[in-house]
Amino acid sequence: MEFNPDNRVVKLCAEGMEFEGKADSEKARGKFYEAWELSDTNFEKFIAAHYVARHQNSVSDKLNWDKIALEFALNMDDESANGMLPSLYLNVAKCYEDLEDLANARICYTSGKSYFDYLPDDGYGNMIKRGIESGIQRISKIEG
Repeated sequence: MEFNPDNRVVKLCAEGMEFEGKADSEKARGKFYEAWELSDTNFEKFIAAHYVARHQNSVSDKLNWDKIALEFALNMDDESANGMLPSLYLNVAKCYEDLEDLANARICYTSGKSYFDYLPDDGYGNMIKRGIESGIQRISKIEG
């Protein structure tokens, strides 16, 4: 998997991220939806859906888009996509947790954990690992 800076969907998502950095959510959201509309491949659909998810007004809508992003990432024919799966599962799991659907949250946290070996051994990888492990701990406490 390669984030080609010349890819039109990648370019639109980068522009959206620039608007996020300027706290202009409306313009960012527009760029991400434009990227979604133009996306053709599983990679393009995954990346666009991931960014669209970040700009939803409800947890249910965010969950829907996070699940779309995850589904397209799972269908990519590139093993390097496995490094993104823990983060995507974390996003989906947290939405389920926020919606008090602990059974599905646990499934997603556990699924994300199964891809830990694909995470880089750096701050990003450690942050995702901590997020998943914390989610599992929170659910375990609630379930008693």
